Amino acid sequence: MRNISDIIEHHLKSIITESPNGAIEIQRSELADLFQCVPSQINYVINTRFTVQKGYIVESKRGGGGYIRIRKVHIVSKARLQELLTEELIGESIAQNVGNAIVERLLEEGLVNIREATLMKIATSRNVLTVDTELRDRLRANILKQMIAAILLK
Repeated sequence: MRNISDIIEHHLKSIITESPNGAIEIQRSELADLFQCVPSQINYVINTRFTVQKGYIVESKRGGGGYIRIRKVHIVSKARLQELLTEELIGESIAQNVGNAIVERLLEEGLVNIREATLMKIATSRNVLTVDTELRDRLRANILKQMIAAILLK
């Protein structure tokens, strides 16, 4: 059985997919009422499951007429995706959870299959890169960049 966070995420992704422009505007309190949960649960889902690494841009406006806008970022070209991932999102160092989110995005976009995604995650895991944290995060960034470059060239 899925937990409430999974259900909320699935609901929001379904609405985004159905949206003609790939964006939705929601009100946190209305969504919390719909799922009979506290508004902070909605914040948690948005903050952890709709990140830039996962291919989403989130904007919010607070106040009485406030809203949360979630927009799916579409890939324009493989070259631009490689630039975005390697230079802007990965950089010189990357934590394992952020690296895994990027791999999940590649899987969602159909750029890697489940086997390739699993191998990418294993090769960059802390269980394999058994060095101090700073070096591990730098090694992970280098490995991911090279893997992404090889994948996007195929």
